Amino acid sequence: MTRTNTILLVEDNPDDEELTLRAFRKSKMRRVPVVVLTSSNEERDILSSYDLGANSFVRKPVDFAQFMDAARELGMCWMVTNEPPPK
Repeated sequence: MTRTNTILLVEDNPDDEELTLRAFRKSKMRRVPVVVLTSSNEERDILSSYDLGANSFVRKPVDFAQFMDAARELGMCWMVTNEPPPK
């Protein structure tokens, strides 16, 4: 069975994000870290994401090269450095 280490939630609609985070937190995957990747810079969206159980909030860079750098850094943090909960 494949183990999910991290969920990358790419959202630009806060309503969809809320529904998705609530569903993850009630499922068998509730201990899997959720990283919200969004273009939003609104404080209310950041607070809402954390209130709903997100483990990280990352603003998507508009520039493609910066986006790729951010994706690599996210991968290193959540897939290599982070210690996931035991099975």
